[in-house]
Amino acid sequence: MSNHVPSSGTHERVASVAALLRSAAATTPQERCIAAGFTWLAKPIPSDADAVRLIPSEVAVRLSVIPLSISSGRLRAAMMDPFDLHAVDEAATIANMPLERVGVAPEAFGELMRQSYGVTAARMAESLAGNTGNKDEVEQNLDAIQTDDVHRMAEQPTLVNLVNLLILEAIQKRTSDIHIEPFEGELKVKYRIDGVLIEQQSPPKHLQPAIMGRIKIMSMMNIAERYLPQDGHITLRFEGRKVDLRVSTVPTIYGESVVMRILDKSSLPLDLKSLGMHEQQVLMMDKLIAKPHGLVLVTGPTGSGKTTTLYAALSKLYDPRKKILTIEDPVEYELAGINQIPVNPKRGLTFASGLRSILRQDPDVILVGEIRDAETVDIAIRSALTGHLILSTLHTNDALSSVGRIVDMGAESYLLASVLEGVLAQRLGRRICKACAHKVPMSENDRVRIPPVVLERFQDQVTVGAGCEACSGSGFRGRLGFFELVRMNPALRAAISESHSVMELHRLVDAGFISMRDDGLNKAISGETTIAEVMRATQEVDGS
Repeated sequence: MSNHVPSSGTHERVASVAALLRSAAATTPQERCIAAGFTWLAKPIPSDADAVRLIPSEVAVRLSVIPLSISSGRLRAAMMDPFDLHAVDEAATIANMPLERVGVAPEAFGELMRQSYGVTAARMAESLAGNTGNKDEVEQNLDAIQTDDVHRMAEQPTLVNLVNLLILEAIQKRTSDIHIEPFEGELKVKYRIDGVLIEQQSPPKHLQPAIMGRIKIMSMMNIAERYLPQDGHITLRFEGRKVDLRVSTVPTIYGESVVMRILDKSSLPLDLKSLGMHEQQVLMMDKLIAKPHGLVLVTGPTGSGKTTTLYAALSKLYDPRKKILTIEDPVEYELAGINQIPVNPKRGLTFASGLRSILRQDPDVILVGEIRDAETVDIAIRSALTGHLILSTLHTNDALSSVGRIVDMGAESYLLASVLEGVLAQRLGRRICKACAHKVPMSENDRVRIPPVVLERFQDQVTVGAGCEACSGSGFRGRLGFFELVRMNPALRAAISESHSVMELHRLVDAGFISMRDDGLNKAISGETTIAEVMRATQEVDGS
């Protein structure tokens, strides 16, 4: 007979349902918890060691449940979601006693987890290091490991927990990409946070095959293939939300290098203003995407936020009366009410063939993930000519350079001039942390880098981040865009159709045009970013 103590009896289940109904009208997690009669923790509190031992760390992370204390045969536990009855049941089964649920704020949960378990990926890696031997022995062992051994090592519970913690810590730190890089004598782990790579505590070199194997198993890759690039995908739930990871491996001379791109939909700002656009740019962009047909381009290098900007535009465009289709490589985020098609070249589905098929679906708006070749350019232009609004991205340094790029791909200048409605170019810079932002005198280095007219507006003071717990001491938290938006006018259309140079096109833009660098400097004046960030992000555009 089982000695399992259920988490709640029938009367408690009924009470839980009643609590859920009472809290339905509440809007925030705190309001929901209080309405349902649960205690709410805004800050971490000390936990009892005897209680913590009842639930292993990996279970606590997975269920988002942290034991606090034991009282009257019940385990008092802090939960990210006290209404998750499956987590309540599993935690109660493992602890072998009923749970008394306590709600906890997300920002307090991580600190409470560290206080209670002290488990981090770095600490676990240290404990796994053991006696690694000398460098030559490690290299010989790595070469000698067979596929079956890698599979067995990758399934070890401790190794599984290490990889899970690497990913979970990255998400908690707002990481956009995890880089695992093999070198001759070490295995480096780096997190890209706010666009900058930050090195983490390195796992021991002898765990390299097992870590790579575990990541391949999770992303459904071929674990036996070590000499060809592979792509995979991981989906997991973190703090009650869905997080996708795009995984890429490439062979190097010291083993496989792995990059995991974290796609966290909850952190995606689907609003043009929250991306950093000022009011005038938002109004101009709204007018462009409200047109019934034409071509609107967003340009910039890889990682400059082009897709996010287009998603924000699509979210604003969404209307049940409109048919909106996208073709992307890959589909990064799922948008409600919009049909999204992933490119699959292996099966013959390219941007060009997909776009041709999309036109038979009677769409009103089409998003093409990227214009890459002459065929895609030709179909996109002809689609815009026949009454469709086409949104797409292009890799160019500034807005008007996209005209020459598309013509170089084979487009006719007069056709491009007739369909192009506007081009938005953008870069990303780090946003100053609001919690530790303060004014300081402008340095001489900053003073000589900006034009005298703009210098006067700073009044010899700049805003910087001092570094605090909220921004992990960096002085920055989050990113914002630097934009330049060119809207077509009759003079520009005529110049494009006559194949004028980019320098000549720049003289014909509207009087209110603001370059990317000027837009960034305006944001530095308002205290949103620093002069150094503006210069770093926009230097290619001005060539300075």
